[in-house]
Amino acid sequence: MRIAGVEFYRYNSEVWYRYSGKHEMLTENSDEIIDYMMNFLVNRCTEAYNALCKIYVKVENIRLKRFWIVSRFVRCNFGIIDQKLDIDNDESVNFEFVQCPLRGECKYENVVCNPTFNSKVSETEKQVLKLVFEGYSIDEISDRLCRSPYTIRNHISNSYVKLGVHSKAEFMDYAHKNKMF
Repeated sequence: MRIAGVEFYRYNSEVWYRYSGKHEMLTENSDEIIDYMMNFLVNRCTEAYNALCKIYVKVENIRLKRFWIVSRFVRCNFGIIDQKLDIDNDESVNFEFVQCPLRGECKYENVVCNPTFNSKVSETEKQVLKLVFEGYSIDEISDRLCRSPYTIRNHISNSYVKLGVHSKAEFMDYAHKNKMF
């Protein structure tokens, strides 16, 4: 599923979003947005997802539970309508600092809000990507890590697939936006 060009905001204590030129309130029937955000949480913000599941563990209705999980995540990480899309046209997610009355008291501060990004990249792949990010060539990385250039290229290629990027330029942009290093 592809979702791009979404701006979340709060209005009258409800979560709203602007998508495809329309403004709509987030409800348990907002299937497309909820499915996208649940997939994002499960695959890229696992720690936040697990915390939200603990918060809503007693909600038995799955549809309602998914809505509350997404609604809480959006409230904690987005919320102001501005010129920068929360999910931009490249499907990059742009978090916002949200003023919260529970800052400093919330059990899940810096878990649900300001979540740690999970890229599913192995430790070895992260090591290679960090060197790519720092500007080292494949041969230099190969020498530093005592691996063949072929292996380094495979690590880079596999990592790009996992991250959903297609070039070094996309990776550099992705790494900056997601604060990987």
